[in-house]
Amino acid sequence: MIVSESMFDIEEVGASRLPEVDFDNLPFGRVFSDHMFVMDYKDGAWQKGQIVPFQNLSMNPASSVIHYGQSIFEGMKAFRGNSGDVYLFRPEKNIERFNLSAERMCMPHVDPSTFKEALMQLLNIDQGWVPSNPDASLYIRPFMFATDEYIGVKPSETYRFMIFTCPVGAYYGSEVNVKIETKFVRSAPGGTGYAKAAGNYAGALYPAKMAQEEGYQQLIWTDAVEHKYIEESGTMNVVFRSGNKIISPSTSETILAGITRDSVLTLARDWGYDVEERRVSVAEIIDLAKMGALDEAFGAGTAATIAPIRSIAFEGVDYELAPSETWEFANKAKKALNAIKRGEVEDKFNWNLKIS
Repeated sequence: MIVSESMFDIEEVGASRLPEVDFDNLPFGRVFSDHMFVMDYKDGAWQKGQIVPFQNLSMNPASSVIHYGQSIFEGMKAFRGNSGDVYLFRPEKNIERFNLSAERMCMPHVDPSTFKEALMQLLNIDQGWVPSNPDASLYIRPFMFATDEYIGVKPSETYRFMIFTCPVGAYYGSEVNVKIETKFVRSAPGGTGYAKAAGNYAGALYPAKMAQEEGYQQLIWTDAVEHKYIEESGTMNVVFRSGNKIISPSTSETILAGITRDSVLTLARDWGYDVEERRVSVAEIIDLAKMGALDEAFGAGTAATIAPIRSIAFEGVDYELAPSETWEFANKAKKALNAIKRGEVEDKFNWNLKIS
């Protein structure tokens, strides 16, 4: 069925794939919903968007994105509450960051109202794909890439903006062991670290693979100049607790402004913790660990929400933290965030957008 009454052209699938999905056993990022949003940029303007059945793309081998890497993305989630309503968590922050990434990568902005309407309509059509399981959610992937069919190093003149969704279970099933990286870098001053550019993640794969071969699930990245200051943990922001202090490296041109991180720190302030956003040295964290004063350490990001760190390796020594089930802050923050995201408690910060 094709509908043209809305802001976008809509072509719905003839038969949904929902009956094929085992919602009790969802792998992360491998099961895709029925529809996707597509909108092309050409002649200096965005064309009319479309919602169409999820399908493969056809691309020219000379497509600019393949050769020169103009590609950005976001990660968002929708949640189903006990009442059956569907909520989208803080979408305006993702839209804002998406356009910041676009600017850094020399790509056109997407009008925020158009972006939001595309999310709303896509989720309305595929709301049946939002899981009811309390440990599951609907992951949403907006992205944009260059489409010029041209081999030449310059900004593309054409782009495609897309959104697809996929029901997902938990990203990490248990605590993670991490290693402080002091050779390779995720981002350098003047680079693209604050943007969600695809190349940032490609460059991180090799050192992460090496760490995994040593028995660590992730890295803690350090600054590119001296390797003395902590930046991020894997693909997430990192947060530490020592007593009543909640400490996180301040966002910068090399550290992504994480929305989960901001939400966690907002809750911490609301609960009376002393929140410090600043440069955090490796030496400080290792000293706290040696003294037994590093009470909690965790990654904060959309995919995992909160990923507890079981141990931190530095210069050949593994520093163990207390089991995460004993932690006072991270568990409380995760529980509170999940309750807000599902509309189960008062949304005092106005973070949720109700879809249905």
